[in-house]
Amino acid sequence: CVNAVLAIAALVVGLSGGLTVAILSPFFAFLLGIGPQLLPIVPAISVGNAIFVLVLYFVTGQGGIPVARGISAWLSAALAKSAVLYLLVVQVLCRILTLKDVQIALFTSMFSVNQLITALIGGGVALLLTPILRKALHR
Repeated sequence: CVNAVLAIAALVVGLSGGLTVAILSPFFAFLLGIGPQLLPIVPAISVGNAIFVLVLYFVTGQGGIPVARGISAWLSAALAKSAVLYLLVVQVLCRILTLKDVQIALFTSMFSVNQLITALIGGGVALLLTPILRKALHR
C-alpha cells in the first residue's frame, strides 16, 4: 500500500506531493509504532522512498503515461528503491549500528527482496489506478 500511495502521489499530485509523502511517511510510521522502531533506519527509508518517487516521476515524464514508458519507470523505480534500501540499511546501517543477530537478519529480510516485491506490486497498482484518478480529478 505504501508504494502505491507513493506512486499515485507522484503521478497524480506531482513531484512535490510525492516527495512529501515519501519523506514524511516513514517518520510518521515510526511515531505511530507501525514502522521499524530503530530511529537511524527511518531516514534511510525516506531516502529509498524519495528515490522511488523521483525515478517514477522523471522516467514517466509529464502528461499521459505511455504504456512502455510507464512500465520502464515502474521497473526502474522498484529496482532503484530496493537497491538503495539494501545498500543503506543492510550494507551500511547493519554494519555500523550495534544490533543483535536477530535484528540484522530481520532488517536484511525486510530491506532486500521484500522491498523489490512490494515496490513492484505498489507501482503496478498505481499504474493501473493513475489514469482513472487523473480522469476523475481532471488532470
